[in-house]
Amino acid sequence: MLLNMKQLLEVAQKHQFAVGAFNVADSNFLRVVVEEAESNNSPAIIAVHPTELDFVKDDFFSYVLTRIKNSHVPFVLHLDHGGNMADIMRAIHAGFSSVMIDGSLLSLEENIQLTKQIVEVSHSLGVSVEGELGTIGNTGTSVEGGVSEVIYTRPEDAQEFVEKTGVDTLAIAIGTCHGIYPKDMEPKLRMDILKEIKETVDIPLVLHGGSANPDEEIAEAVQIGIQKVNISSDYKYAFYKKCREILAETELWDPNAIYPACIDAAKEIVKYKMNLFQSIGKAEIYREENVTAWRREWL
Repeated sequence: MLLNMKQLLEVAQKHQFAVGAFNVADSNFLRVVVEEAESNNSPAIIAVHPTELDFVKDDFFSYVLTRIKNSHVPFVLHLDHGGNMADIMRAIHAGFSSVMIDGSLLSLEENIQLTKQIVEVSHSLGVSVEGELGTIGNTGTSVEGGVSEVIYTRPEDAQEFVEKTGVDTLAIAIGTCHGIYPKDMEPKLRMDILKEIKETVDIPLVLHGGSANPDEEIAEAVQIGIQKVNISSDYKYAFYKKCREILAETELWDPNAIYPACIDAAKEIVKYKMNLFQSIGKAEIYREENVTAWRREWL
């Protein structure tokens, strides 16, 4: 079942759970996310960064869309951190049901102008839009980047941004970073900022850089009002840790001999995160509320 992000997260917001957005860079990771979502009857978001889109190429998504449209659980195919209109249009042309435009390094006025433009184009095609305010930190261990100093989202800016852009979901900065935190780096999320923003805007909120943060902080953020949590490094790390173990101990070279154990290792992390986000079993809610009626005719 393919939905856009607005459709997916409105249900999550109503029933107070979050949905994991897992960055997918090849068919192995697609299998991890889709099969674990189906196994746990959980909604899930397949997120693809522009660098990942460059790697797998547009034609890959014909396979992705066939797989998730025929699934009994709801999925969103989402462009993560699109940087410009060209990124957005490439994703929409490839069949993505949701896009993110990241104008977080622009001034507030420029970010509003860019995001509003993307919203107008995307909404006309039934595609939802995620915007971002504030900046995500960088641990130095992720291709997704980030900045050396986090700029926290100001609640008053969030209110103005949502009102002027018509964006469907909003990624906020409350202290997370992309990647795996080094041992000397202690993450600390600003729940006070999250609470203020939650009181100010009524659209679903997004937490980027969700990997390697303390479980209790993520659980609290979901309880307060985060509806989407981005996960990339955590489950990719598990996949390649197992892959390194296999290659260090054997002379195997066939993918079908090497990757199954790696897929299983990554699935363990995905299930753990789904449980943390309280999304396990929630696919049933979408069927009960007849979300399938929301799907566009061309889907």
